[in-house]
This record gives sequence, structure tokens and C-alpha cells, in this order.
Amino acid sequence: MAIASGIHLKRLTIAADALAVAVAVSLPWSTSATGILLVPWLLTLIATLEWSGVRRQLATAAGGLPILLFVLGVIGMAWADVGWHARLAGLDGFVRLLTVPLLMTQFSRADGGRRVLVGFLVSCVALLIASFAVTVWPGLHPRPPGNEGVPTKSYIVQSLEFAMCAAVLFEFARARASARQWKIAAAFAVLGLAFLIDVFFVTTGRTTLVVIPALIVVYGVWRAGWKGLLGAAIAAAVLASTVWFASPFIRARVTAIYTESMNYERQNEVTSAGLRLEFWKKSIRFIESAPLLGHGTGTIVEQFEQNIQGQEGASASPSANPHNQTFAVGIQLGLLGMVVLWAMWIAQLMLFRGGGVAAWVGLVVVTSNVVGSLFNSFIFDFTEGWIYVFGVGVAAGMLRQDADAKSASGS
Repeated sequence: MAIASGIHLKRLTIAADALAVAVAVSLPWSTSATGILLVPWLLTLIATLEWSGVRRQLATAAGGLPILLFVLGVIGMAWADVGWHARLAGLDGFVRLLTVPLLMTQFSRADGGRRVLVGFLVSCVALLIASFAVTVWPGLHPRPPGNEGVPTKSYIVQSLEFAMCAAVLFEFARARASARQWKIAAAFAVLGLAFLIDVFFVTTGRTTLVVIPALIVVYGVWRAGWKGLLGAAIAAAVLASTVWFASPFIRARVTAIYTESMNYERQNEVTSAGLRLEFWKKSIRFIESAPLLGHGTGTIVEQFEQNIQGQEGASASPSANPHNQTFAVGIQLGLLGMVVLWAMWIAQLMLFRGGGVAAWVGLVVVTSNVVGSLFNSFIFDFTEGWIYVFGVGVAAGMLRQDADAKSASGS
């Protein structure tokens, strides 16, 4: 049972929901604010939880597999040949997975999930306005090269957030248009387009350029089954062609991948694309040397440091991040960890295959995380990781609440 009871339980429940909204609002802006708000949210939530509800979520693949991956991370510390500081630092990337079933429980009991989603969206709209402002007037907030038009955090985080918001807004627009609410539909569509304009013409992460067509394809299948795949592929091709010819910025970003890769291959030059290739090659070798259980939690840094001795150029670059989530898990936990990671993603994708706003939000979050994690370790990255667990937990909780409501009305 919950720790609190009666009127105190009601107040704590309201506070927990409000703090979850505050966390969502802070995510696009401040890592420090998010870290501070997470503590009172979690403490307040724990005081209100009915543990029978948590066990219910743990019994599902979508809620139980994140916990299993965390448990493997804990067990993996036992055979890690590094100090305990490094082991605990490695476990930090797994810890946030513990909150997935808690969030699923929290938002399956009340209609607070929509407020969390709206809070995140409104916060991103404010960030969008700020992004356009600092682009037009760069003196307002000078930023390092490569992050012009990015008021806070990085272009990778911002462009990913904006792409996710655009995907959700276009579905809102479609739903309103179906209900013949044309003005609201137009407003959602224009706002979604504004997010994409920022991504394509102001600043973008190249990972986002892969995430966007993936979301289009997933949307086509989600809306029309496999029949929608062809239409989605055509839409993605048309969008890519239009943006390619309209945005010199995008052309420069994409063509730079080839140049950077060639400079790395021919001269071992340190470039962004080249370093990713180098890290991936080394990661595969690390996994091959301990394929079943990995080298242990917290050993990524040590593996890379041992491998750069006597090297030069890109080959001498150390890293705490292989820039691929599967490799980041595989180096530490081997094939076992990689299987659990992908089982978790697949289970969550299957959970959100139904209709409705919550299902689409969940699909957007999981798809963005899976595709983005091909080029980054998004679950282990602070902002991307918390967007993932909050998005999955809130959307899954909303689905459970809707299912329970339908079941109650039917009975």
C-alpha cells in the first residue's frame, strides 16, 4: 500500500503529478534544474504508490525489461576489472530505467499524463522562439561554433526534441482536421512546420536527419498498416528532396559526412564522422573479446584507454562513449545485455502499436530513441535518456488508464 493515506495521499498525488510536469518543462532547458526536480518528484511519488500497481507494470515486458537491464548492470559490476568509482559511474546510465514502471504506475491512475506532454511541448515552443531569436540576433546569447541558434544544451538535443514535437503536432493536426476543426488543425500544422524549419534551416544534428524519415515510415505503417509503407516512403523521399534543394545548410551537413569519412580513412584525421567509425570498429573488437557477458559495468573508458597506447590521430582518441547504445551495453554486458536492450525496445514498440494520441507519442519516443541510438548512446545521455523514460512511462500509463476505463465502462 501507499505510505501516505487519506487527504495527505491526495495532496501528495497532486504534488507528484505537478513535479512530473515540472521535470518535463525543465528537460529542454536545464540539466541542473532537471536533476534537482527529479529528487522531490521521486520521493513524493514513492510515498503515493500502491505497490500492487507497480507489480502490475513489472509483470509486463515494457515495464519489466528496463528493470532487468538495470539488474544486469548491477550484476555486471562484479566482474568489472576497474575501481568502484568507475563501476558506479557506469551504473549511472542504467539507473534511470528504474523509473519506467514507476511512471507507468503514476500515470495509469489519474489523467495527469496529458499535462506532462503539454508541459514538454510548451517548453519546446518557448525554446523554438528563443532559437529563432538568437539566430536573428546572435548577440543576444553568443554560442560556441556549431551551436548557433541553440539557446541551451546542444544542437543534437534541440533538433531531436523539435523533430519529436513536429511529429506529434502533425498527428494532432490530422486528428483535428478529421473532426473538421480546421483552425485548430491549421495552428497545429503551422507550429509543427515551424519546428521543422528550425531543424532544416537553423541547426540540426545529423542523427535527426535519420530520425525524421524513420518517423515518417513508422507513421505510415501505424496509420495504414503495411499499405501505408509505400506512401510513407514516397513522402519521406519528397521531403528529403525538397529540403536538399532548399537548404544549403543541410547539404553542407550531409556532404561533410563523406569528406570527414574520407579524411579519416586516408589520413587517420580526427573528424566527427571519422571518430564514430573509429569508436565503432574498436567497440566491435571489445565485444568480440568478451562476447557473452562483456567486460563489466563501467569498463568502457578503460577499454578505450588501453587501446590507444602507441596510436596517433583518430586512433589515439579516448572515449567514454562508443556513440552507439547497443555497443555501449555490449562492451559492458555482452550479448546478454544487448539481447535484453533490444527486447525492451521491441516490447515497447509493440505496446504502442494501437491507436490514439498516447500510442503515437510512445511510438515517437521509442522510435527516436532506437534510431538515434544507432549513432549515440541516448539512454545513457542525460537529457535524451530522461526524455525516453518519461515519454515511455507517461504514454504507457495513459494507455493503461484508457484500457482500464474502457474495461470498467464495459462491465
